[in-house]
Amino acid sequence: MKAFACDRYVLPLPGNHRFPIEKYALLREAVIDAQLMPVERILVPEPATDDQILRVHDRDYLEKVKTGGLSTKEVRRLGFPWSPALVRRARCSVGGTISACRSALEDGVAVNLAGGTHHAFRDRGAGYCLFNDGVIAIRTMQAEGRTGRAVILDGDVHQGNGTAAIAAADPTIFTFSIHGERNYPLRKERSDLDVGLPDGTGDLAYLEAFDAGVRRALRLSQADLAIYLAGADPYKDDRLGRLALSKAGLAKRDRLVFGLCRDAGVPVAAVMAGGYARQVGDTVAIHLETVRLAVESARASLGEHSLGIVEESG
Repeated sequence: MKAFACDRYVLPLPGNHRFPIEKYALLREAVIDAQLMPVERILVPEPATDDQILRVHDRDYLEKVKTGGLSTKEVRRLGFPWSPALVRRARCSVGGTISACRSALEDGVAVNLAGGTHHAFRDRGAGYCLFNDGVIAIRTMQAEGRTGRAVILDGDVHQGNGTAAIAAADPTIFTFSIHGERNYPLRKERSDLDVGLPDGTGDLAYLEAFDAGVRRALRLSQADLAIYLAGADPYKDDRLGRLALSKAGLAKRDRLVFGLCRDAGVPVAAVMAGGYARQVGDTVAIHLETVRLAVESARASLGEHSLGIVEESG
């Protein structure tokens, strides 16, 4: 199994910015420290090209992004100040999801240690999302002849509104989003399957709804590739979450989706999506468990020898 990381592309943010950009480097370091996979299997992806991005986004929008031509309103809606570093990092994050999809189609499972930018629309960014990595990656796989139908399994606490809007008229991409009904975005788009949950939803109710939703999405989509947004933000101590899942509940969610995809014979590329816990270490720990369970699923699919997994001592 391979993982892809782009934290070497630093995104400069004001000191009081609430986006925890440091979580990406901390996660890569945690994966290495936990010896989940050999360091040489944690790769820096090629940044997404204009041609790949234009499979999803308008040319005028891409040009404004590249040249710093976004309006004050567009920058405010995005939530990040514009800079060349922002564009470089966003391209790499999209490239990580593209690479993870290629790798998943070869090995069964792969992980992007970033990604999940599901609020980006065809012609605009929003909610810390500049480009929509999931739809770009799927359309790139389709253009390369690697896949025909795909499903996006969105476990971020916020609805994947940009993804739903972009893929609405595309019968080859099935979108499933399970999210806080009263959370951002205020105006929801229509996914192929939406499950909106009330504030305070805990492990049991969430997992029942998630299990049913994933099973239905896999059945209806008839997909040969899944992208899983393993958001850490349904966590009970997430500043932007409003749900009440425990770390154990989130781990059960991840194990469930990897198992259901494996049983259905659907390769899965996991991306990290959101996570805004009051203590960034909690977000990193949740993401780390996602990676651990991805490795476990890959081991179950392919066998330990072919993965080159480092065994724990003791």
